[in-house]
Amino acid sequence: MKGRISAYDVAEKAKVSQSTVSRVLNNYPHIKETTRKKVLKAIEELGFTRDEIARSLASNKTRTIGLIVGDITNPFFAESAKVITGKAQEMQYDVILCNTNHSEENLNKYIQTLKGKRVDGIIIAAANKDNEQIKELYNQGFPVVLFNSILEHQKANYIAVDNYKGAKLAVEHLYNLNHRKIAYIAGPSAYVTTHLRNLGYQDALKELGIAINTDYIYSQNFSYNEVYQFTKKLLKSSNRPTGFFAASDQMALAVLDAAASENIKVPQELSVVGFDDIDLAKNQYIGLTTITQPKEKMATLVLEKLLLLIERTENQEEGFRIILEPDLVQRKTTASI
Repeated sequence: MKGRISAYDVAEKAKVSQSTVSRVLNNYPHIKETTRKKVLKAIEELGFTRDEIARSLASNKTRTIGLIVGDITNPFFAESAKVITGKAQEMQYDVILCNTNHSEENLNKYIQTLKGKRVDGIIIAAANKDNEQIKELYNQGFPVVLFNSILEHQKANYIAVDNYKGAKLAVEHLYNLNHRKIAYIAGPSAYVTTHLRNLGYQDALKELGIAINTDYIYSQNFSYNEVYQFTKKLLKSSNRPTGFFAASDQMALAVLDAAASENIKVPQELSVVGFDDIDLAKNQYIGLTTITQPKEKMATLVLEKLLLLIERTENQEEGFRIILEPDLVQRKTTASI
């Protein structure tokens, strides 16, 4: 039985050198089109596939990156992952996608798994602000970029939106619509992004002269069902809020769901603001008012920056910190009372 087809077999069939086959495989410029077509034809006829393991050993690169997200069912992460994987494919990089379910234990396990698979770099979304393994990666000079996450470290690299400002925009929008009883779906403060949104919500209330009502704040894990139940209970209370700000669009949808179950009209009786501007928020039947995150720009930037780190053209001694401006898009879920 004939063994694995090699580049030597392709070169022999195409009647070119092995170095020419290598240049074609790696998309080198300055190769005659007739030569390129001849090599590609030989590859197709022989059924040649590149030995990626041998290639990675020779170049010390696998052309593979890891992408760790907190919750792939959250449309923000899913939509961002689609952009990152698509752009990576254009750059001839493979992506290993890992979903932590917002578990720090899973995050640490995936970091070790990806290093074991010899990925060239890692993009991490939804990282705990005190994660020691990520800090160690930075200390080692390993290419890592945080996406929509922030970690305090001298060498940290991250791209995020101004979460603090975004939260203040949401509260101020509701205030300007005459809402004074504003509830907040905060989520856990273990992440810097949610922590900053929490601070933005609280500071906005203080600046507007509204007392913080802890009964109006949900600060547990991002669980659709738990947020749904919390909202239903709050809407049944005698002192129910007239406005909700949710720290993610996915949780804002849970608020809308709960309001519908209680026959509370949105926006006539209740206004709701989300955060992320996922694609579903634009649906004409939902029309969610939300704080925008320029996720396509963020996802493109995070991949470009990671590849610069991998190619060692970006200074790793001092990390880069890119903070993008948020904006508020008013749609159908907010109105004056």
